[in-house]
Amino acid sequence: MQFNRFRLRTVATVASLVFVVNTAWAVNPFTVRDIRIEGLQRVEPGTVFVSLPVRVGDVYDDEKGSAAIRTLFALGLFKDVRIEVNGDVLVIVVEERPTIADVEFVGTKEFDKDVLKKALRDVGLADGRPFDKAQLDRAEQELKRQYINRSLYAAEVVTTVTPIERNRVNLSFTVVEGAPAKISEIRIVGNQVFGESTLRGLFDLDTGGWLSWYTKSDRYSRAKLNADIESLRSYYLTRGYLEFKVDSTQVAILPNKTDIAITINITEGERFVVSGVKLEGNFLGKDDEFKSMVTIRPGQAFNADEVAKTTKAFIDYFGNFGFAFARVQARPEIDRTNNSVALVLQADPSRRAYVRKINVAGNNRTRDVVVRREFRQFEASWYDGDKIKLSRDRVDRLGYFSQVDIETQEVPGSPDLVDLNINVVEKPTGSLSLGAGFSSGEGLGLSFGLKQENAFGSGNSLGVQLNTSKFNRVVVFNTTDPYFTADGVSRTIDLYHRTSSPYQDENYYKLVTTGGSLRFGVPFTETDTVYFGAGVEHTRIVPGTGLPASYQAYVDQYGFGSTAVPLTVGWGRDRRDSALAPNSGRYQRANAEWSFAGDVRYLRATYQYQEYIPLNKQFTAAFNGEVGWGAAVGERSFPVFKKFYGGGLGSVRGFEQGSLGPRDAIGTVEGGNRKFNLNAELLTPFPGAGNDRTLRMYAFFDVGGVSGPDAANANANSLRSSVGVGVSWISPVGPLRLAFAKPVKKFDGDKIQTVQFQIGTTF
Repeated sequence: MQFNRFRLRTVATVASLVFVVNTAWAVNPFTVRDIRIEGLQRVEPGTVFVSLPVRVGDVYDDEKGSAAIRTLFALGLFKDVRIEVNGDVLVIVVEERPTIADVEFVGTKEFDKDVLKKALRDVGLADGRPFDKAQLDRAEQELKRQYINRSLYAAEVVTTVTPIERNRVNLSFTVVEGAPAKISEIRIVGNQVFGESTLRGLFDLDTGGWLSWYTKSDRYSRAKLNADIESLRSYYLTRGYLEFKVDSTQVAILPNKTDIAITINITEGERFVVSGVKLEGNFLGKDDEFKSMVTIRPGQAFNADEVAKTTKAFIDYFGNFGFAFARVQARPEIDRTNNSVALVLQADPSRRAYVRKINVAGNNRTRDVVVRREFRQFEASWYDGDKIKLSRDRVDRLGYFSQVDIETQEVPGSPDLVDLNINVVEKPTGSLSLGAGFSSGEGLGLSFGLKQENAFGSGNSLGVQLNTSKFNRVVVFNTTDPYFTADGVSRTIDLYHRTSSPYQDENYYKLVTTGGSLRFGVPFTETDTVYFGAGVEHTRIVPGTGLPASYQAYVDQYGFGSTAVPLTVGWGRDRRDSALAPNSGRYQRANAEWSFAGDVRYLRATYQYQEYIPLNKQFTAAFNGEVGWGAAVGERSFPVFKKFYGGGLGSVRGFEQGSLGPRDAIGTVEGGNRKFNLNAELLTPFPGAGNDRTLRMYAFFDVGGVSGPDAANANANSLRSSVGVGVSWISPVGPLRLAFAKPVKKFDGDKIQTVQFQIGTTF
């Protein structure tokens, strides 16, 4: 009986507690007279009020309270939210998350810290944002992913969270990068026709060499591996193996996390020969024109590159007639019995289109007009593939952008309209140099140089050069406006004052030249520009030791100072694929100078021709030829300070710069009024650099010479020649060339220089 009474009392007590709890959580609906917020430190009260689903004057109940708590938590600003009721006043009590005050990195050598901060910002972790432990975990994973992309699989990340005043935290990521994982083995399995070493030679990735510290070719990269697999696939598809496929690719990271083994399994398939090519579909009644573009030849092995080249030529040709959406499909009809394939080129020109708008993106610094004025495709005109390609090439030739892409985008709801989107990636177009030096011979010399090809994003070029050395003083100012007129006529202004001496000897003779010129460039065609100009130049010979006999004779007859008023005309055409590291194309330029007034009257002309011929993926043949000629006009002889000199880089390597030419009785080089130069090079990527064209080595043969006015002396027997090897590198400060030369034909008294070095030239 007592036990039952005790059990009944216990049940009653529990029931009363449940009742009390329920009454504490449950709130009778009431009309809200006021809302207060407690616990805010940095979050604005307005942020909370705007998010609340209840307002003053509303009827509050438990459902709205739950909705308010969920909404405030969803802001991500609070780690605790409570709602209390004080009569008819609603009290929102919040506890803010700490705010990130600073993000610091320790031990990061592989990455710039700004790159890592941007990566963390993309996952929501940055200065000024609320701190969230879940985001911190994601940040650590993102950092590790960044290091894995650089083959640093052993990288470890330790995070330290340090609370500071005002509910803020500092985050410190300490990284132990470890040694990079390197490729220890690359295997290709399943190849029967081609040797494994031949196929591995197609890859940019390798197992390392003596130059891997520069090329990083032994660092695994998924993007590079994919590119190498495409090179492998292309190699087979261009040699008739139509059904070649890559079955699988395994990348194994060894337990030490520093060695990687790559295995590629392939199926070569059979080799197919093209049995025929036929056209199907609508070719606008121009079947003969399209047939002339077919480069696929029956009887030859199937070549995917030729198929792609032909279909692209078809699409481009359709584009010339406004068919922006033309489709050309190459359909193979395979005969496995005879291992042959017939190709059917199916064409559907679709519909003609107008260009509605041309949009330019990526030019953060360069003005839109600088890009748009190079376009030959206009808005509200028929889509023209040739004009679009020409426009793209003209923008690229500006030299202001490292990448220029044009995309064709359909206009929704208008099937006959397209927009052209030009996406450019800007590159630095200016250089600044400052220097100072002191020597016992020169004294204190200060130098300053500024060159900006795209000054203030206007497309104009601006150059200033200053050198205050004792024997080689230079003050030069030049500027070019490529669109001086709306038709594309350029204007160039040059002002200069130069003092030069062959040697750093206070008693040696000097040449002091002061002048200025004005030139205009007129585009006669899309690829040819003719230049016209005029100038005034005064040259003074300052006497001293070492003055050549011809200079002394000129001074005795005409005096120390001479003024010339030259008119200039020039022509240029550049069809190289790159101005810095050309692999194909042709470059030509010609210049003529005629001084028709002043103390000296003369004619001076030069012509240069360059040709680049790609022999295969590895080798390029390059040829450079240059001739120069000068003659006096009138009674005065040809001015000695306008003579040509030879020798050195850009001429005949292996001989000292400017040391070739006629000499006086004591052996001093006087220069000549005729110049001939021929260079032949065979270029290939530097051993260990893969297919990197910015670092190449070359073998060369040079022949050339300088002769005087006596034509009898200007024959092949007077020419010098040399052979050698060199290195070409597109360095951050410009093209750099180093040559090791051995003269083949030389004469007594020639000054030999086996090693020569120069910055700023491609030949």
